[in-house]
Amino acid sequence: LAKQISEALETAHDKGIIHRDIKPGNVMLTTDGAVKVLDFGLARRGDDSSEWGAGYLQPHEPTALASARPNSPTIPGAIMGSPGYMSPEQVRGQQVDKRTDIFAFGCVLYEMLSGVQVFAGETVSDSLGAIMHRDPDWSQLPPRTPARIRELLTSALTRDRKQRLHDIGDARL
Repeated sequence: LAKQISEALETAHDKGIIHRDIKPGNVMLTTDGAVKVLDFGLARRGDDSSEWGAGYLQPHEPTALASARPNSPTIPGAIMGSPGYMSPEQVRGQQVDKRTDIFAFGCVLYEMLSGVQVFAGETVSDSLGAIMHRDPDWSQLPPRTPARIRELLTSALTRDRKQRLHDIGDARL
């Protein structure tokens, strides 16, 4: 299932699309067992700088200054996504790229293996704080989790996106 999720993300990324809301609720199984990644409502083109137009928050400005943009589900600088699955850059309201989806993929894979959400919290703020300040509890993974899967999770879930896995195709491999 994880391989199929990574293949779906790879297809989107190859087309320049960042999903920005990968979570278990957006991954469905067909009756024949095939994975479908759904709900591209927050998706955006990774190379489309036209969304950073005049009068709107630039990627380097604070999130609190974001102005509402009529008829747009994506507001530059606004925090958008599902708490517990958002990358640190999403939590900060910074510009995102495909590594944002890789972080969320890591969250989903961790949950698939452990049965618990990696950055769960009682409140949205608790979940966002966990993403920013708490390391995953690796002891939640089954003891027989292969070392390569643990390496993948470590690389996918690093807070520093420069150190994060750069391409979801590498996860698939």
